[in-house]
Amino acid sequence: MRRPRLGTVRARRRAVQAVMALCVLALLPSAWTHAAADGRLRDTAGAPDAGVAVVFGAGLWNGRPTPYLAARLDAAVELYRTGKVRAVLVTGDNSRTGYDEPDAMRGYLTAHGVPDGRIVSDFAGFDTWDSCVRAREVFGVRRAVLVSQHFHIRRAVALCRAAGVESYGVGVDNAHDLTWYYGGAREVFAAGKAAVDATFKPKPTFLGPKEEGVSRALDALAD
Repeated sequence: MRRPRLGTVRARRRAVQAVMALCVLALLPSAWTHAAADGRLRDTAGAPDAGVAVVFGAGLWNGRPTPYLAARLDAAVELYRTGKVRAVLVTGDNSRTGYDEPDAMRGYLTAHGVPDGRIVSDFAGFDTWDSCVRAREVFGVRRAVLVSQHFHIRRAVALCRAAGVESYGVGVDNAHDLTWYYGGAREVFAAGKAAVDATFKPKPTFLGPKEEGVSRALDALAD
């Protein structure tokens, strides 16, 4: 049996090393999101008093929140009921006719006992970075409890911290179905974009003027 040529062995070794190096580089952004969120994840009972909860959109079915979005909203309701937050900023997509995440989120929250005046809508939260930047620059949020699924919450905390919001995260659970596993796998790639956003800090798709909804909601409770 012929022994493989030395050049062939070296080429294979270099190929393996190259693949390993690429894998390490691909995982670095995920490692960054984990480090940025370290010590900042809580359950609803352990969340700090932060004034504002930020709930990220997660899709609609026939105009109503998906089970994933409903789970996030349920956590926000609990945070409000226990006094951990006094206002809820719902941020999502309203970029096309007939699709309005923030209004659907508002309707769910009011149906579950959160007063309408304590809810503020961000209609241009087209992705996590946009939502974080707009929370800080448009709505004046400086400290918040973020609410999302476990597979997304670390990236949300990392990005909002990079946008200037002192952030803590509440990760909610759902049945580990195909959507859950897809979301987890997607985070590996989304973390790369997150690292780029946090480094270069691009302007959101739509910034717009400052809005006083959050401060009005907090001031009204202080009166």
